[in-house]
Amino acid sequence: MKSIAAGAEVYLWLGATDMRAGFERLAQSVQEQFQRSVIGGGLYVFVSRCRKRVKILYWDKDGYALWYKRLEAGTFKVIQKDGAEVLSGVDLQELLSGVDLSRIILRKNAEKGLYSAA
Repeated sequence: MKSIAAGAEVYLWLGATDMRAGFERLAQSVQEQFQRSVIGGGLYVFVSRCRKRVKILYWDKDGYALWYKRLEAGTFKVIQKDGAEVLSGVDLQELLSGVDLSRIILRKNAEKGLYSAA
C-alpha cells in the first residue's frame, strides 16, 4: 500500500486482534464487528494487543489484500477497548506515522455543520 486516498473509508477495530489471523478470519471479523463486507469497499484496520503491529484488510478489485506493519520501537497510539471507529484516509496516514489521534479535538464549524480540527 503505497498511498491512502484522503477520502478512503477506514474502519478501525479498537479491540486487540490476534495477528496470526489471515484473510478469512479477518474478513469474518469485519462481518461480525462492523456488519459490513470487505468486498463492499473500505480499509479495515486491526491492531495487536501490544500495539506494535497493525494489519489492514481490503478488497483489491479481484481478491483480498492484506497490509502488515510491525514497529521496531514505540506503539501505535490507539486506545484499547471494545468497539470501532470510522476514520478518514488522512487519519489513517497520521496514525501509521505515529500521531496520537485521541489528542485531536474536533470542534463543530457552525457554517457548514461539519467538524474541523481545533
